[in-house]
Amino acid sequence: MPTRRPLLLTLAAVALPLAVPIVWALDAPTGRVVLTIEFKASGRKVDFDMAMLEKLPQRSLTTGTPWYPKPRTFTGPLLRDVLAAAGASGTQLRLIALNDFKVGMPVSDADQYDVVLARLLDGQPMPVREKGPLFVIYPYDSNPELQSELFFNRSAWQLRTIEVQ
Repeated sequence: MPTRRPLLLTLAAVALPLAVPIVWALDAPTGRVVLTIEFKASGRKVDFDMAMLEKLPQRSLTTGTPWYPKPRTFTGPLLRDVLAAAGASGTQLRLIALNDFKVGMPVSDADQYDVVLARLLDGQPMPVREKGPLFVIYPYDSNPELQSELFFNRSAWQLRTIEVQ
């Protein structure tokens, strides 16, 4: 009678990599750290400098916002790509700005909407006095549901830290 141990070991070898989230290979930051992703459960942190964010796939989004009188173009990686690059998994995010403003955001927002972690405004880097260097932007004009205080409040500017819970 054949033994089941080799079959179980084979199944475990195939299934284990599928259960681990995909983490992009990240270089250590060489420039000034502009974003830290903190994992509350493990205490692990992943730092990004601007060059690391620039290496991720970029998305440009032109949309109206409550902060500017006319639509503007925001460019940067999708938030879900930044989270994937850091190996983040969780259900809730806490966005923290340079001025210590904090707001919660469900991870499902990053999956459901093309939320951009904007590093450019109309093709130019955003200084701190212009809501930079990072600004969380939803595609407001793509869905009337996004044109509400709930989503406007989740658009943290001067983003510095994302806590994954």
